[in-house]
Amino acid sequence: MRVAVIGGGPGGLYAAALLKRDAPEREITLWERNAPEDTFGFGVVLSDETLGGIEDADPEVYAALRREFVRWDAIDIVHRGRRLRSGGHGFAALGRRRLLEILHERCRGLGVGLRFRTEAPPAAELARDHDLVIAADGVHSRTRAAHADHFRPSVTTHRCRYIWLSADLALDAFRFEIAGTPHGVMQLHGYPYAPGASTVIVEMREEVWLRAGFDRLSEGETLDACGAVFSDVLRGAPLRSNRSAWTAFRTVVNERWSYGRTVLIGDAAHTAHFSIGSGTKLAVEDALSLAGQVTEHHDIPAALAAYEAERRPLVASTQRAARASLEWFEELAMRRDQPPRRFAFDLLTRSRRVTHDNLRLRDAEFVAAVEEEAGIPPGTPPMFTPFRLRGLTLRNRVVVSSMDMYSAVDGVPGDFHLVHLGARALGGAGLVMTEMVCVSERGRITPGCTGLYAPGHETAWRRITDFVHGPVVPAGTAIGVQIGHSGRKGSTKFMWEGIDQPLEEGNWPVVGPSAVPYRAGVNQVPHALSRAELRTIREEFAASAASAARAGFDLLELHCGHGYLLSSFISPLTNRRDDAYGGDLGHRLAYPLEVFDAVRDAWPADRPMTVRISATDWADGGVTADDAVVVARAFAEHGADAVDVSTGQVVPDERPAFGRSYQTPFAERIRREAGVPVIAVGLISSWDDVNSLILAGRADLCAVGRPHLYDPHWTLHAAADQEYTGPGVQWPAPYRAGSRKPPAGRRG
Repeated sequence: MRVAVIGGGPGGLYAAALLKRDAPEREITLWERNAPEDTFGFGVVLSDETLGGIEDADPEVYAALRREFVRWDAIDIVHRGRRLRSGGHGFAALGRRRLLEILHERCRGLGVGLRFRTEAPPAAELARDHDLVIAADGVHSRTRAAHADHFRPSVTTHRCRYIWLSADLALDAFRFEIAGTPHGVMQLHGYPYAPGASTVIVEMREEVWLRAGFDRLSEGETLDACGAVFSDVLRGAPLRSNRSAWTAFRTVVNERWSYGRTVLIGDAAHTAHFSIGSGTKLAVEDALSLAGQVTEHHDIPAALAAYEAERRPLVASTQRAARASLEWFEELAMRRDQPPRRFAFDLLTRSRRVTHDNLRLRDAEFVAAVEEEAGIPPGTPPMFTPFRLRGLTLRNRVVVSSMDMYSAVDGVPGDFHLVHLGARALGGAGLVMTEMVCVSERGRITPGCTGLYAPGHETAWRRITDFVHGPVVPAGTAIGVQIGHSGRKGSTKFMWEGIDQPLEEGNWPVVGPSAVPYRAGVNQVPHALSRAELRTIREEFAASAASAARAGFDLLELHCGHGYLLSSFISPLTNRRDDAYGGDLGHRLAYPLEVFDAVRDAWPADRPMTVRISATDWADGGVTADDAVVVARAFAEHGADAVDVSTGQVVPDERPAFGRSYQTPFAERIRREAGVPVIAVGLISSWDDVNSLILAGRADLCAVGRPHLYDPHWTLHAAADQEYTGPGVQWPAPYRAGSRKPPAGRRG
């Protein structure tokens, strides 16, 4: 086998070494256009997981690395002159130049041909006489660019500028230092990588960088200016540059990683922001996987397919975490006013990989100090602290999210709804929400949707609220109703028969702000509502709210998200009106706010009212996160007690960035910028996630959906898992005998 490697970074070198070691008869040649001693950046951080893979695959390289490592386990966060330390993390780093030297030595010892100061031939040319071409040519990959029509790359440039420097001092922790300057917030990421040497990365928003004049400074002036800002941490040590230049981070994603005999690895295939230290880690792990698959499969196409199948999910997970971390630093300015320990906790958990529970395992004293600062009683998980909305005090921060059940007959909730909602009320959550209850027959999504538009509806709902407020369910459990109108997304089949698919018979006409169908040629073209029809629908909302109050609900939520009627007024993708209800965001908000006001007037003054919004359409030209802050602020000014922050489902061609707690950044931004309590929702699946979000100040309440379908007593079991028995959750008297988790099995 003949193998060509383009690029002499850690990924390319290690792939070459492993392939040669596994089969010495392979002819492997690596091209690197720079000299062997040339490198960019300074230190490299490797995780214990990556090191374990290296140790298993190549003990010789591992032994050489181990002799060079600088190890530490603390993270320091310095904000407004105060340093807070969290321990127990575990890091290993070494100089990037030394890492390359070790890999050079290993490659030479194995017989890999290294061609430095030599531009590699194009991948297409190499593929003609090589069995495998490995493109490890970095974030600016020429190979990726040359075959972009096949790899289909997406490159996103982000909003911060950063520069990679070094200082002649040995930090004793991974250090995050936040500096407030007349130009704006700047941050330093620093860590040791050799005795007497530390990496120093200085980062700031683009507009701060411009105001500070860094775009006009020479290299020496840049070093002096950065040194002055962070003089406390540098303690007089000069900053050094290695052809360093200010740049903006680029996230690289490719739809495909291989093309014929050519395969991308490392930054050529994917990038992850330096704030989680995963660039070299990913490249080395790519090399480990690729070499293993080539040796196992022999057939190159099969090996490349197996490599991508193995690595893609892991890389995607890392990129999601890196994106969350990157965005945390991009929006650092809005977090500056937090109490110091909460700020530190927020920073440490920014990627959603470090959580309340595993941070407590690493440094229980640190987490206890954060909880004390937040006023959380000792021994109380953050999720089990109370929260007040107007005249309603919720026992804990868990909400059973609104989930459509499509199981009503003529809008009437029946025995199923009593059992479904009653079981969740028994399950310990502070607030149980109904599905979207429709304000009219034509406002239903499906024939199975519940309603509040006929006399029998109110009576049926009263049966359910009476049960929740009755003697069996622990006192203090609240039940809320979500009301809405389907708009252009109505007259469709049950979810399990085809989401958003029109009924085959029995259709009713749908309406919207404009005559724009949900799916052209599939769904009905909605009737564009007249002023008179809008007044009628507004009155239907108000009548439903009054009915909900008589039915005994504790809280009402107005559904202004997910592309239903009120949401479709807000989005420019669905609202094409040219009257007072169309045009700019203020005009598009006018009708939803009119409905909100009518509902607020019909709803008792002492009971809270929330509103659910889609904080982004996940589509070009649609509602953005900036818009969402404006929308939330407007509803808050009209009397909303909290905003339930969801996203998307407005247009079918959306491109959501799914992932763990993926919608919470939108909620956090609204909470901080609009100054209104928020309910976070969206793949919040564990009690650890809830604790983390609440303690970090990203949300006030957490709506948990699918886990409550899996386990109606999810909240009670979360208390049992955490050995919590305080006032934040109560077991129903008939269930108390089961309040201890049963043993999984017996040992002989």
